[in-house]
Amino acid sequence: MKVTQSQPAILLLEDGTVFRGKALGKIGTSGGEICFNTGMTGYQEIYTDPSYFGQVIVNTTSHIGNYGVVNELEEESASVKIAGMVCNEFSPIHSRKTADGSLQEYFEKAGIVGISGIDTRQIVRLIREKGAMNCIISSEILEAETLKAELAKVPQMEGLELSSKVCTQEPYFLGDENAPFKVAVLDLGVKKSILANLTDRGCYLKVFPAKTPFEEMEAWQPNGYFISNGPGDPAVMPYAVSTVKTIVENNKPTFGICLGHQILAQASGLSTYKMKNGHRGLNHPVKNLVTGLSEITSQNHGFAVKKTDLEAASNVELTHINLNDNTVEGIRRTDKPAFSVQHHPEASPGPHDSRYLFDSFVGMLQ
Repeated sequence: MKVTQSQPAILLLEDGTVFRGKALGKIGTSGGEICFNTGMTGYQEIYTDPSYFGQVIVNTTSHIGNYGVVNELEEESASVKIAGMVCNEFSPIHSRKTADGSLQEYFEKAGIVGISGIDTRQIVRLIREKGAMNCIISSEILEAETLKAELAKVPQMEGLELSSKVCTQEPYFLGDENAPFKVAVLDLGVKKSILANLTDRGCYLKVFPAKTPFEEMEAWQPNGYFISNGPGDPAVMPYAVSTVKTIVENNKPTFGICLGHQILAQASGLSTYKMKNGHRGLNHPVKNLVTGLSEITSQNHGFAVKKTDLEAASNVELTHINLNDNTVEGIRRTDKPAFSVQHHPEASPGPHDSRYLFDSFVGMLQ
């Protein structure tokens, strides 16, 4: 069914709050954990980021859809990964000459349900006050009481293992096979721009599925290992923790981002926890405690490493701290060549303050 700008839709939150607006994307019903992203640009990169799998995104920017979509170039994976989208003003038309089409057509093709005409500021306040919660969007069931039964079926993010659902199912190669370094990538839900930052720095990559054992990756004889970002709860991923623990124990240069950071932390004896509302956007300030410099970072995570565990550890040190809430943003092992960050240094479309971390990793490979 073709959506029209006047077609009604409903958003129901887990706490019972109801919002009514206009349908966008596919006509249907979809639910997930609701979270907000404060980025002013890069909506297509957000929607295709595997880390958002199972989540409904609230874009806090007033207007969404204005510049349309560009296939492949601005996609972080092969498909749209979000469960739904909420915004204030949605543009069914676009003005960018180089666009391949409208966001409305893009969502229709991907089967994404959304809602516009919503006071996103009010939703953000609710999430900040009450914490992360599930929600459901529908443009076919408009009775809140009926929707409650559907919302009850949506699983909670805490305790969900999702990496195996979004990672590659077969190993593949990327980059120049004559490049100076070989890097094994443990794909927990990797973004294309992360891989591009590695290949641009002289790395030939072999990307492995999330549940690949260390022995299989090591048989390729890589110079180092990269542990990727991804969705879900790191506390229910013992397979990845075990693999990364073996990588580190074998003194292999290791770099982790986001979920990869949390997995490295667990492999080092630290624990993780579900945050109240997470960090998502392009404007999060982080301080590098090694250099004393601060940087503006791109972030997307709902779990974090326990700072008290880190302070009690003898072989792990804090390298980066979040300047908004003092949460852990980076760690490194003092006894092994391994480090990780919670934020996203590839930051597509930006900011690029943290891309030096890729250079640091390549330096370790040398």
